[in-house]
Amino acid sequence: MLTVELLGPLRVTVAGRAVELPAGRLRALLAVLAMSAGRTVPADRLATAVWGTDARGDPRANVRTNVKRLRRALGDDQLVVARPGGYLLAAEPDHVDALRFGRLLDEAAARDREAERSRLAAALALWRGTPCDGIRSDWLEQTVVPALQERYLTAWERRVELDLASGTQPDPARLAELADEHPLRESLWACLLRALASAGRPAEALERYETIRRRLSAELGADPSPELRQVHADLLADGDAFDGHAVPRQLPAAAGGFAGREAALAALNEPMSPITLITGTAGIGKTTLAVQWAHRVADRFPDGQLSIDLRGYDPSGGPVRPAAAIREFLDALGVPPQRIPDTPAAQSGLYRSLLAGRRMLVLLDNARDVGQVVPLLPGTPGCLVIVTSRDQLTGLVMTYGARPFTLGLLAPDEARRLLAARLGQHRIAAEPAAAEEIVRRCDGLPLALAIIAARAAIHPAHPLAALAAELRDALGAMENAADIRAIFSWSYETLGDAAARLFRLVAGLHPGPDATVAAAASLAGVPASRVRAPLAELTRANLLIEHAPGRYTCHDLLRAYAAELCQTGDTARRRLVDHYVHTACAARRLLGGDIEGDIETGAPVPGVSVTNFAGRDEATAWFTAEHTTLLAVLKLAADLGMDRQVCELARALFVFLHGRGRWHDRAETQRAAVTAAQRLGDPAQQSRAYRDLAFALADLGRFDEAHRNLGAALERARDDLAGQAWTYYRRDLVYAIQGRDADALHAARRAHDLFEQLGDQYGQAIALTDLGWLHGRLGDHAQALELCERALILHQKLGNLAYEAHTWSCLADTSLHLGDATGAIPRYRHALDMFREFDDPYAEASTLAHLGACHHLTGDHAAAREHWRRAHTLLGVLGSTAADQVYAQLAIVNDSLADAFRHARDGTR
Repeated sequence: MLTVELLGPLRVTVAGRAVELPAGRLRALLAVLAMSAGRTVPADRLATAVWGTDARGDPRANVRTNVKRLRRALGDDQLVVARPGGYLLAAEPDHVDALRFGRLLDEAAARDREAERSRLAAALALWRGTPCDGIRSDWLEQTVVPALQERYLTAWERRVELDLASGTQPDPARLAELADEHPLRESLWACLLRALASAGRPAEALERYETIRRRLSAELGADPSPELRQVHADLLADGDAFDGHAVPRQLPAAAGGFAGREAALAALNEPMSPITLITGTAGIGKTTLAVQWAHRVADRFPDGQLSIDLRGYDPSGGPVRPAAAIREFLDALGVPPQRIPDTPAAQSGLYRSLLAGRRMLVLLDNARDVGQVVPLLPGTPGCLVIVTSRDQLTGLVMTYGARPFTLGLLAPDEARRLLAARLGQHRIAAEPAAAEEIVRRCDGLPLALAIIAARAAIHPAHPLAALAAELRDALGAMENAADIRAIFSWSYETLGDAAARLFRLVAGLHPGPDATVAAAASLAGVPASRVRAPLAELTRANLLIEHAPGRYTCHDLLRAYAAELCQTGDTARRRLVDHYVHTACAARRLLGGDIEGDIETGAPVPGVSVTNFAGRDEATAWFTAEHTTLLAVLKLAADLGMDRQVCELARALFVFLHGRGRWHDRAETQRAAVTAAQRLGDPAQQSRAYRDLAFALADLGRFDEAHRNLGAALERARDDLAGQAWTYYRRDLVYAIQGRDADALHAARRAHDLFEQLGDQYGQAIALTDLGWLHGRLGDHAQALELCERALILHQKLGNLAYEAHTWSCLADTSLHLGDATGAIPRYRHALDMFREFDDPYAEASTLAHLGACHHLTGDHAAAREHWRRAHTLLGVLGSTAADQVYAQLAIVNDSLADAFRHARDGTR
């Protein structure tokens, strides 16, 4: 029996014996004969297929010679039979994989859907790679191979269609490979997008759509096909792509006392361009104008406004990276963290996909260069982008068609109106000559006018003439707007000593976008009570702005000026790091959730103010307001060589970043902790950082990397049983997230054994809860009940309320799985009360869903609907992955429960 496999590299067997044909014409001859197995192939066609149209010598003689060689190679003269006018390969068509492939596809089209899926699966399984790989034949390459590949791709597309219709999950990985191999086959890309969405990966589907859209535009100058556009529209319309279609309202408040730019505002309006670039010298009022204009036109963009200060010229910290800006925008657009791709390019693609078809206003303030802006531009029309920069950003104009608008100095009449808006028209009218001199000396620069107006407002009884004379003596005449430092110096020199020192420290050294009273006090090394008066003085002088209660910022020109005045600042910076580390640790203690216990930070250095919080809500609000600054302080601590503080701050941030879904930030902070712990040479710190990094990576779905880091954590903990125990516990969690319950159970047992060996009851109780939960997931409910009851006793003895709530939930799950819905209800209620106390929205939603299931099973459908309605409300905030997990949990109990829960979302039951 002869078999010939052509769907990949050539493979030949005769009577079960592999035959290796020499490279060259024999392979092509056999392939051509095999494609007509059992049928005569004319000698002329063989000659053309094997040697082409320009073959040398007698074609028929060439065929006869090579047929003899082929017979010898196959070891059987009867396998290639001479027939009148040609030759026949004596093989069953089904013994040639390419022919069997075609037969299965032909049969599939005439079957019912299930039989069609079966035939398609069998046909696709024959494929091993590129057909006729390694065989030289123009006829095969130009005729046979393309036809086979077309049928293969069509079969894959039909298989995906049938899988999705039947609720079976297609293989996105193989589809992605095929799409990359066939980058312009739009029907295949449509299948890939549908498969990714079905797999719960809509963010990746949107990013892939952006890839094919750009490719079609670049290579063909065409838009995506109607089919692809419809898939894209379906993704955006599906609530799973991003929750709630959030309508962000991020514009900063418009400045009070705005005046003098009416002509500029009118020019910006007509005609309105998709990208408007406002440029001009520092202090000219670009941001003020951009914000004012954005507020005036915001109603034209009903899908919301995004805004970010890119800090392109901030001397105390680097410019905002585009990836960080996109993360902020994705958060504002309501994208759940688990839906955010890992790479900056993918995140940028997702961002553009979400803005496609929407009318949004995007304000990009203080851009340093084109590279900072381009990743933040929407990919399709409909949005307005306002960019401000000191640079001309020529590339943005030339390549992306931005409309440049250069903002000049205020004309004298505009400057007078601005001064009047700040001081009152009556004061200007009372001393017109003095007002005129102030306007002239400020040379039309709004920032200079604002500082001088602030000085006049501080002393309302002083004549403007006295102020003008003082200004004249101090400055002479400003040569141009670049002399703004002279205005700063004049205003700075009028400050009291405490205010002047605080200005240098806060404006010159603080790395974040704003500073609190406690941060300012720590920089100064004095109690908070001693900085309130200097802060008020600086605010009145317009050298600092209190943009939110208790939070102070300033123009980046003032930051640069303050930084020049600071000869050295490492001692103050170290106090600042200490302030944030100790305050973050205090806030973390109130949040709870750090299973490895409290962070030993020691006492703060003298002069550091630590913020105290009244409760969890205040601590959470502080983390929310400060998270950008905390990331900057983490970098500052690393730059200052404060490695122990880096580890402590990363650990303090861990619970907050996890709870708020900022998983990429959590991974980055833990990478910094790993680096710092390595510099410290502290194996315990290294082990802790590695296992925390592993947990962060698992939440991002990067399981291979997570397990590598767990291995590194175990290596560092080889002489530390406690470190080993907590690492095995983290491994248990990573396996559970991965869906490998049996492996998770093994890791939990190992963790429990180590905790028991250490006599650590706290760790034992946590491991027991996980053991019970995992036994329940694996169907051993009796064992789950026993383990969870043991864990509950320990948690109550130790006062571990957070894990007590989880244990009550596990006990309720067990009762429900055992068919005792009535007995599960009070346990779920107990857990629900505790989860609410600890502000755990996912656990609350899951518990509400299970309570609804219990009521549904006991016949109380009204109570079931109410609990399910509240669960869906919470899940709508948390994201589709959380909802999918809850559906899966209910399906384990009863498929009909999961269906009823889904229908309850739509109000159909």
